[in-house]
Amino acid sequence: MADYQADAIDRVIKNAVGVMESSKLQILEILDSARDELKTLNNELQQVIKETAETVEKVDQLEINYRRSRIRLTEVSRDFVRYKEEDIKQAYEKATQLQLDLLIFREKEMYLKARRDELQKRARNVEKSVERAETVSSQMGVVLEYLSGELGQVTRILESAKNRQMIGLKIILAQEEERKRISREIHDGPAQLLANLVLRTEIVERMLAKQEFKMVQDEIIDLKSQVRSSLEEMRKVIFNLRPMALDDLGLIPTLRKYVHDFEEKTKTRTTFETRGKEHRMSSPMEAAVFRLVQEALTNAAKHACPTYVGVDITYQAQMVKIVVQDNGLGFKVDQLEQKTKEHTHFGLIGMRERVELLEGRMEIESTANMGTKIIIHIPTNAEKRKEYQDGQPHF
Repeated sequence: MADYQADAIDRVIKNAVGVMESSKLQILEILDSARDELKTLNNELQQVIKETAETVEKVDQLEINYRRSRIRLTEVSRDFVRYKEEDIKQAYEKATQLQLDLLIFREKEMYLKARRDELQKRARNVEKSVERAETVSSQMGVVLEYLSGELGQVTRILESAKNRQMIGLKIILAQEEERKRISREIHDGPAQLLANLVLRTEIVERMLAKQEFKMVQDEIIDLKSQVRSSLEEMRKVIFNLRPMALDDLGLIPTLRKYVHDFEEKTKTRTTFETRGKEHRMSSPMEAAVFRLVQEALTNAAKHACPTYVGVDITYQAQMVKIVVQDNGLGFKVDQLEQKTKEHTHFGLIGMRERVELLEGRMEIESTANMGTKIIIHIPTNAEKRKEYQDGQPHF
């Protein structure tokens, strides 16, 4: 029986390796696409920079010519003996034309500078995306190499884990659920907005052809608002995949924002409190804590139907304590093991396994119709003990 389970786990891991290899190819395709976009942006940026410089030079020359024309107009307007009415008219028309040209080129200069700044910002963002994609691709390569060479060892570790018969199923379910969620978010949000933007730009083109400039201006203002909305939707998708603020700002600011967004999205009153002296942990540890809180809040909103959820994080000397409490439906804790056997409550099972991998412990206090309280203790030095146990690195 044990051999059969080991073989089954081997197959699951090999399938996971296959999925990771496929994902790596997709990341490489995204990386190539980002590089092409960066090249296009840089080419356009160089063209805009060149055009901007030419326009600035043209504006300077027009300003000089306009000042001269004003001086000329003043001269001919004062001396009615030397200059005829026709001379005055010509001087006035020339000054007016130069003033008009100057206004047009100043507007063009402002537009080109704004376009230049926008392209520079987009190029920087794409460069960061390329760097992140390269990093992820490199990390996945290392993981694939390690898993491919250490399947036997991983199997032995998995054989001693609780509920090992469910690990393969949970991996597949988690992957599919995440893919469906991302696909749904992109389809319902940014994809719809972008499709609408394409339609609106076609309308603007027709208006321009008819020289309906006032309507074009109104339409562009509306388009700008929709582009901002599309950008905000994309940022939400990116945040759910991997909050960049986690690396830049740290765990607490990222969690505070997530809890705020959770409250707005679910309309559930939510509080977030911290105690003790906050300190930065390693990136994997902060990511693990973030995912635990995220999973706890998601489970509460999905199953407990609460009107209030509280998140409390306490920093201790060698420990981080996480408490997530709600006033929702609750359940009988002694039935959790039975639900585990029935392949339900994957969220709590996954949380418990994550905590155990971090050498921590998780306690659940819940009563039907009285809410649920999840208490998690995670040692902050767990990574060091695992990496340098017996003087050798462990993964």
